[in-house]
Amino acid sequence: MTYVVNDSCIRCKFMDCVEVCPVDCFYEGENMLVIHPDECIDCGVCEPECPVEAIKPDTDPGLEKWLSLNAEYAKVWPNITAKKEPPADHKEWEGVEGKEQYFSPEPGTGN
Repeated sequence: MTYVVNDSCIRCKFMDCVEVCPVDCFYEGENMLVIHPDECIDCGVCEPECPVEAIKPDTDPGLEKWLSLNAEYAKVWPNITAKKEPPADHKEWEGVEGKEQYFSPEPGTGN
């Protein structure tokens, strides 16, 4: 099992999770984070840190495409280990359904 970041993170991009990760397996895109599934040790400390519940175990149904997306972009986006400020408009995006259409494949800045 590994943990997966889903579309709830898109445009919210809280980064509380990156500071608690003992193996630094988060990678930063322009408008969301992903978890590298081969680096995640399944400790689960990140899941309760996400205020928008964007981190789920890969055993939850319906996360297959997000697991694939996490694996793909963790290979090309920069690693992030320190919390930054979320986007200025993050409050407007909290709880919005169907944010997949706003996904950006562009990398973030990392640390």
